Amino acid sequence: MVPAPAGSTAPRRATPHHRFTSRREGDLAISSPGVEGRRAAIVAAPWTWLRQVHGARVVTVRAPGEHAGAEADAAVTSVVGAVVAVQAADCAPVVLLADDVVGVAHAGWRGLAAGVLPATVRAMRSLGASEVHALLGPCIHPCCYEFGSAALASVSAAVGATVAGTTTSGELALDVPAAVSASLAAVDVELDTSATRCTSCEVDRHWSHRARAEPERQAGVAWLT
Repeated sequence: MVPAPAGSTAPRRATPHHRFTSRREGDLAISSPGVEGRRAAIVAAPWTWLRQVHGARVVTVRAPGEHAGAEADAAVTSVVGAVVAVQAADCAPVVLLADDVVGVAHAGWRGLAAGVLPATVRAMRSLGASEVHALLGPCIHPCCYEFGSAALASVSAAVGATVAGTTTSGELALDVPAAVSASLAAVDVELDTSATRCTSCEVDRHWSHRARAEPERQAGVAWLT
């Protein structure tokens, strides 16, 4: 960031930050004992965490900690010191960053079909975001995500045929990274997948509900300073 010249009245821009957690940071499931301490070790500021319902509701956080515990699958904020977070253990945690605005979204197959990602981008743009950058965290990959044809058709109808994949055994699969990318492309946002890993494959690094029925969750977190 280039500082404003001395004596300038130009507003100082906020700096976006994000984090995708793993087993190393501990369980971030909202009901896990001691979760408040683990949150504070990541970012010591009020968190807006969500009771996720696999839908497309987005909350706009206008004060640190506002909407904590809300039933929603995404949160956006332009407030310095407000932390927004989603939890996942196979679904896709997506972080969205822009100048002075950040957002997070929990994108399972139902949320993808419902349009949670375009809704999150629109909410960010309503706060003044122009160029939005999206990053995909750890989620299940098609190698391990055998999927029924009827459910796959509903996701395909919403975001396109690129969501179809195959498992390592050759069965029909949902390609979650491809679905996230296609959903964001529809609102002119490119996706960075460099941070994503398969939660089913990476047993020592991430939890998986589908592969191992684990109750723990990793998180995607974003905030402004």
